[in-house]
Amino acid sequence: MEIKKITENRIFKSYGGVLLALFGLIFLFSILSPNFLNVNNILNIFSQVSIIAILAFGMTFVLMIGQIDLSVGSILALCGVVLGVMLSSGFNEFIAIAAVLIVGGLAGLFNGYVSAKFRIATFIVTVATMGIFRGIGYSITDARPIQIESSFILSLGNQKFFNFLPIPVLIVIVLMVIFHIVLAKTKFGRQAKMVGGNKLAAEYVGINTVSLQMKIFIISGVASAVSGILLSSRLYSAQPNAAVGYELDAIAAAVLGGTSLMGGYGTVFGTFIGALIIGVINNGMNLIGLPYYFQQIVKGLIIIVAVYIDVRNKERMLGK
Repeated sequence: MEIKKITENRIFKSYGGVLLALFGLIFLFSILSPNFLNVNNILNIFSQVSIIAILAFGMTFVLMIGQIDLSVGSILALCGVVLGVMLSSGFNEFIAIAAVLIVGGLAGLFNGYVSAKFRIATFIVTVATMGIFRGIGYSITDARPIQIESSFILSLGNQKFFNFLPIPVLIVIVLMVIFHIVLAKTKFGRQAKMVGGNKLAAEYVGINTVSLQMKIFIISGVASAVSGILLSSRLYSAQPNAAVGYELDAIAAAVLGGTSLMGGYGTVFGTFIGALIIGVINNGMNLIGLPYYFQQIVKGLIIIVAVYIDVRNKERMLGK
């Protein structure tokens, strides 16, 4: 009984605030729109959230080591383009998916290698590659979308498991469990937290921070590739201009879920809750007919609030 009470207190302390925010938003939009709590709409929110959630899972690893990746949206778009080109060229779906995951991993590896090896701030490197990767996508397709006709690929983003659970949601659940185990239960995850908390101390105890950073960015790139496959499936096409601004949603989801922008702390489950908050806000604003430009203002304010919460949490940890 005592152990159960301690566990419940720990869960509430870790996620109580963000869960209250999520339920508060659900209550608000259920009042403003009678269709918000419709079962189909709830499932639609989960399907839409899946793409941002997977991006945010990768971003959680990056933020954990005190870095940032602003190229995830461009990697997503590039991977979608690679998928579309390979499918239209007659490649088998599984070969195309494998190639897309490799492309995402290589893009992440490039970010991690350049920033770690040459000691260039990841903010600068990923701002540069954000343009490079999207430019490659545009050049491959001549800025035109590529229609996706594979029934298997289309099923990944649009079909339901046992006619109830959307497949994207199932994929998110599987990845969330895998990433949680990696981050919370492995030596790799502990090293990531140590590097984020104090990089110099981590190097003193023998952690290869260059290698670790490259691996972290590979994870981010592969997560972006998975999101690219799902988004292309949902759009029925691969579009080089897809996912513009998604990197900000991914960062906001991670920080809202408790991941520190300064590194050293974060959980995949918290990030998922943060992604749900972003999804509920997006869906709710669309349902009540809020113009797109007002939606951008609201999302910008959310990011400011998320960063403020992160700074305050860090100050409390330092006893300020």
